[in-house]
Amino acid sequence: MRFSTLCTVLASTASFAAAAPAVDGKVTTGLRLIKTSPEDPGKWVTDAEKMTMSVKGQHFIDITDITDPEVLAILSTPDDVEAEKVAVRAITYPSSPSKQSTANPLISQVSTTNPQSWLQTLTSYNNRHYKSTTGTQSATWLFNTVKSVAAANSAITVRQFTHSAFNQPSIIATIPGTSSNLVIVGAHFDSTAGSTSARAPGADDNGSGTVTILEALRVLANAKYAPKNTLEFHFYAGEEGGLLGSAAIFSNYKSARKNVLAFLNQDMTGYSPNGKIAIYTDYVDSALTTYVTSIAQSYIGATLSDRCGYGCSDHASARSNGFPAAYACEDKMSTSSPYIHTSNDAYSTVQWPAVLRHSKFTVAFLVEASFL
Repeated sequence: MRFSTLCTVLASTASFAAAAPAVDGKVTTGLRLIKTSPEDPGKWVTDAEKMTMSVKGQHFIDITDITDPEVLAILSTPDDVEAEKVAVRAITYPSSPSKQSTANPLISQVSTTNPQSWLQTLTSYNNRHYKSTTGTQSATWLFNTVKSVAAANSAITVRQFTHSAFNQPSIIATIPGTSSNLVIVGAHFDSTAGSTSARAPGADDNGSGTVTILEALRVLANAKYAPKNTLEFHFYAGEEGGLLGSAAIFSNYKSARKNVLAFLNQDMTGYSPNGKIAIYTDYVDSALTTYVTSIAQSYIGATLSDRCGYGCSDHASARSNGFPAAYACEDKMSTSSPYIHTSNDAYSTVQWPAVLRHSKFTVAFLVEASFL
């Protein structure tokens, strides 16, 4: 970390510490501390108030359990100030893809047959709210399904990452490489339409992203793909509650000093009027984003570009913990699914060519990045 960056972080941390409300007694009364922007010092809200914000499309990050001053500092620093400084990259990304001879035969195995079946099951639960009974049940089904898919390659491990504040666990599948360096793809699997009882099929948000990376895992597992870098597939709980699952995982990885070369988040991959993958450019690592864009354009075709704001999705958790993160979505914000966070985010609204596009892109990214 450069000296100027360190000064920025320390100053931001001091400012946050001075402005944030006191924690004592708040958590025990069921309140949670959230931030809605870098400048927001934080405010205490109930879970119901959080869910109301989510349904209204108001992004926020739940920082109640975040105690790392470096992470809090990054979360309190504007994107345009800190964009190039928060991630500690051990590599320089290639200027263009070069592993087509390895990737293309694998990409040819991608289909929507299994994703359609998986999504039918995911949307059959009343909801996948991170605090609901059906949310926990859906996590059990997903864990068992990931294990079943991974069983094609005995080298792959699948584990649950449990969370202390709610019952829905996150899930991590690992394809070991000859190097412990990590390349990660992730998607949250929880859904919301407000309360823990509200019908929230979450087909696009984010059942589509979930089945997208699960299909990539299926293809690589069946091929017994043996990467150089270790590949991980993350299925996050509690994203709709303020990026809770991913925040806990990347905090753990930071503490364990894991070396993450690249993290690609996909949140919503199944509704695309423009027929192009959108690569988002705010609160991400710009070098990795350039690399991800080159892969998408080389393997899939022209891409779109957009910005989604503070606390938009799980890439913010990786970024705030110092890991290079990128975000790919189904379309621009203005033309993405109008049904999310409602009972209308149904299986019938999913556009399967979009899911297929993202699944192929995910395989391409994993193969290319496995050689970094």
